[in-house]
Amino acid sequence: MKIAVCVSHVPDTATKVKIGEDGKTIDPNGVTYVINPYDEIAVEEALKTKENFGGDSEVIILTLGSDKSKETIRKALAMGADKGVLLKDDNQRDSFGIAKALAEEIKTLGCELVFCGKQSVDYDNSITGQLVAEMLDYSCISVVVDLTIEDNKLTAEREIEGGKEIVESEMPAVVTTQKGLNEPRYASLKGIMSAKKKTIDEKPAADSENLTEVLKMHLPPPKQAGRILGTDSSAVPELVKLLREEAKVL
Repeated sequence: MKIAVCVSHVPDTATKVKIGEDGKTIDPNGVTYVINPYDEIAVEEALKTKENFGGDSEVIILTLGSDKSKETIRKALAMGADKGVLLKDDNQRDSFGIAKALAEEIKTLGCELVFCGKQSVDYDNSITGQLVAEMLDYSCISVVVDLTIEDNKLTAEREIEGGKEIVESEMPAVVTTQKGLNEPRYASLKGIMSAKKKTIDEKPAADSENLTEVLKMHLPPPKQAGRILGTDSSAVPELVKLLREEAKVL
């Protein structure tokens, strides 16, 4: 079975982000990039699936971006994936454009099962996996926190508003992963060394026009200094007034 994992090269959430000169993208200077945390969960689930099925199962890592994205592919290869594919494009793409390129490559590879993180931590659109499934005409199960695969059937527990639900589907399918599904393994020294010998195919990303455009990007306003209104119950009326008129949370 061929298993694809779509991963994203994103800024570390601990990095202090600055807006670039164009006002539409972040300034990459001084930014540390990592594999998207939700995609790391997807890689782990793909590796577990391969271990369960055995045989000639293969885990292929896919990402779209510049040469710098190879760092993220190498991290997944060090965890145990078999090979990587870098769909090269230095241009800024929206979720539709990214999904289009990924879907075309998955179709070419003939992957029956696709894992994606439920969202990337940079743009947080949370739609790429679903778009890939639609373009491939695959089943899609999103926000998965537990997964069992037997023969050709998937049984998944997924998060919904206020609870969880159990769903079943058949392959081919796209699964988007949520925290709690697994605990991603650390890359061993052996895995890191072997990753250097594994193949990363470089291909031009399939052409696609963006359907959305970033008009402006800005940082949230700085937090205002706190105020002490009083030390006893006499401060309650003023506190309620400020919560209603200034904070507008009541």
